[in-house]
Amino acid sequence: MSTILITGATSGLGRHLAFELVRSGHVVLAHGRDPGRTERLVEELRTEGDAEAFVADLASLTEVRELGARVADARPDLDVLINNAGVGAGAPGTGREVSADGHELRLAVNYLAPVTLTRALLPVLRANAPTRIVNVGSVGQDPVDFDDIEFRRGYDGFAAYRRAKFALAAHTFTLAEELAGTGVAVNVLHPATFMDTGMVREGGFAALSTIADGAPGVLALATQDLGTGGYFDGTSRARAHEGTYDREVQKRLAAVTDQLLAL
Repeated sequence: MSTILITGATSGLGRHLAFELVRSGHVVLAHGRDPGRTERLVEELRTEGDAEAFVADLASLTEVRELGARVADARPDLDVLINNAGVGAGAPGTGREVSADGHELRLAVNYLAPVTLTRALLPVLRANAPTRIVNVGSVGQDPVDFDDIEFRRGYDGFAAYRRAKFALAAHTFTLAEELAGTGVAVNVLHPATFMDTGMVREGGFAALSTIADGAPGVLALATQDLGTGGYFDGTSRARAHEGTYDREVQKRLAAVTDQLLAL
């Protein structure tokens, strides 16, 4: 059985995954932003199995790095990282928001945070190989604008969300190549379309699927050997936006990501 860190575990898909995994006998490390909600979740999970709480605000890269250090220190047996936490498009008409570090909020939480957390935990994951990284992406992907990476011009929350998910997919493919032969698999998936979550409802969208519909794809990637460098739509292999496979785009994204994380 594996030791699995799930970000954004206190609601929606993350919460559902936490219960599914703990009931299957895995050790669940549940991340949340709110200390009370995270502790209450872990109390519930412990009635089913082994769980531990980790609190951090992913809108702060300092807190993300500290989260990685705490997990690595407390659970050097970590086998699986599920980068599930995210912020949606926001309520209709919501203007551009920024993170604690001044980055556009969707870029910060949906892209820079999982990249930072993954980097912090890679030494542990490499040491414990075979291990897995599962990035919860979206079928909604728009190419990033390298001339306006922070989306200061013509801002739109849904477009910002899609750009961050494009970046996450492209990053996944680059990282999979870097980690080839190490035993660390990294994949990205679109779990299900417009699941019945607070994020979807806040955006003013009607739910088209249940949270349970989104779970099988994530669970499969977290618990089975399905190769590396793949994009999945639910449990099916699929193709991400063609631009995410472009070598030049991947190189530029890697360079700009390093710049953003060095700020």
